[in-house]
Amino acid sequence: MKPLSLMTMALALGCVWTLSAQNPLSGETKNFYTQIKTNLVKSAEKMPEANYSFQPTDSVRTFGQIIGHVADAEILFCSAAKGEKKDSNAEKTLKSKAELVAALKDSFSYCDGVYNSLTDASGVEKVKFFGRDMTRLGVLNFNIAHSNEHYGNIVTYLRIKGLVPPSSESSK
Repeated sequence: MKPLSLMTMALALGCVWTLSAQNPLSGETKNFYTQIKTNLVKSAEKMPEANYSFQPTDSVRTFGQIIGHVADAEILFCSAAKGEKKDSNAEKTLKSKAELVAALKDSFSYCDGVYNSLTDASGVEKVKFFGRDMTRLGVLNFNIAHSNEHYGNIVTYLRIKGLVPPSSESSK
């Protein structure tokens, strides 16, 4: 590597570290959001179209309904954190893999802006959520917890169908 390249890399890493050090809470939240977003999108893409109607028992959602529910919830949580009211109805209205994957990606695209603008200072600001005051960081962390809960469901559905979940894939 050329000396100039090392210097540029060190400067870039220093800037990233400084920004992360200035906003440690929101930085960690953004990292957890990115992890679950990646796992959910990869899962939605990985499951074959024929299995989007798969439902282990009549008392639980189909795989497709879970993807739609997560897309709807992303919009609900992120719009609240943004101070907006935005609705989505993917779970009830969309059926095909293509539609549901697109809705999931669109919901994450909307949330990306909310998470990317998050700082520790903006994270402690209060927003309305389910009729009560909650910090923006609290709402976004609740979103991550909710998404992880449903990723757990998705992992089970994938494994039942003989597929390896994205979080368990080899990194080779």
